[in-house]
Amino acid sequence: MRLSAAEGARLLREGDLLALGRAADAVRRQRFGNTVTFLVDRNINYTNVCVNECRFCAFFRRQGAKDAYLLTTEEILAKVRETVEAGGTQVMIQGGLYPDLGLSYYEEMLRAIKREFPSIVIHSFTATEIQHFARQAGLSVRETLLRLQAAGLDSLPGGGAEILVDRVRQRVSPKKIMTEDWLALMRTAHSIGMESTATMVIGLGETMEERMEHMERIRNLQDETGGFRAFIMWTFQPGHTELAAHGAAAEKVSSWDYMRTLAVARLFFDNIAHIQGSWVTQGERVGQLTLGFGADDAGSIMLEENVVRAAGTRYEMSTRKMAALIRGAGREPAQRDTEYRVLKRF
Repeated sequence: MRLSAAEGARLLREGDLLALGRAADAVRRQRFGNTVTFLVDRNINYTNVCVNECRFCAFFRRQGAKDAYLLTTEEILAKVRETVEAGGTQVMIQGGLYPDLGLSYYEEMLRAIKREFPSIVIHSFTATEIQHFARQAGLSVRETLLRLQAAGLDSLPGGGAEILVDRVRQRVSPKKIMTEDWLALMRTAHSIGMESTATMVIGLGETMEERMEHMERIRNLQDETGGFRAFIMWTFQPGHTELAAHGAAAEKVSSWDYMRTLAVARLFFDNIAHIQGSWVTQGERVGQLTLGFGADDAGSIMLEENVVRAAGTRYEMSTRKMAALIRGAGREPAQRDTEYRVLKRF
């Protein structure tokens, strides 16, 4: 029988942490045996200029700020080249909502990357960015996605979801894409054969019921489209953000709360295969513990990451360190590609 959202909320509040971990790990083991995967990729943030000015973000800058930037195609290609030379198989290109870039900027960027590096997977642009591109171009979301897909965009990350409850979104990111828009955009992407991941950020002042409302909306859409490859959750990093400055949600969510929510996610998402643990926001040791709480994937090496780092959280990772971390949890490490196909075992 499927876990209900109400039961999930009760487990988030009252469930025994170790019992939840054992139950989630049993589901993981049944599906994936002893293998835990990871990806070698690079996050490329093409600009930090953003008109949304979200209160939980320490990365954005206003246009004209002395540390505002916009990368050229040549600079982006240099970063992709370094990724390929380091054994990376994917790039995740994301940025702020720049006020006056045309859709052609992104199409030319994608074509240039595929022309020079045809094998690299471009898993890029959040739903928030896609909606922004469409509005600036005066196109529908579907037309925009089809043009980007033709230019080389392979799949979408789940960023921009945060908590899919408008009460929370209106408080922390009132200018950003709202719940129904995010869901509609993902539905459209899936309808043209463009798969994606689904994400959640906890610690934004949401209730346990709202966490489960978020998960239920994603599970329902997955029932409809089957387009989500994985569910990825991380915690709000309050450092250097407006939310922290005003004392709202300024305390980091505890690692125990994070792992409890991760375990419930594994039990709740019977229709999403992969659950990813986050060493980027939790650190290596807690990242390792997630492998006993339902996570079958340890995320990516992430050759470059700027958004979490801007909030004052910084951890480093290498292929050797990642393999040792997974092995230390009693699992068998394997490098994967974007579609979770195993490329190499260690």
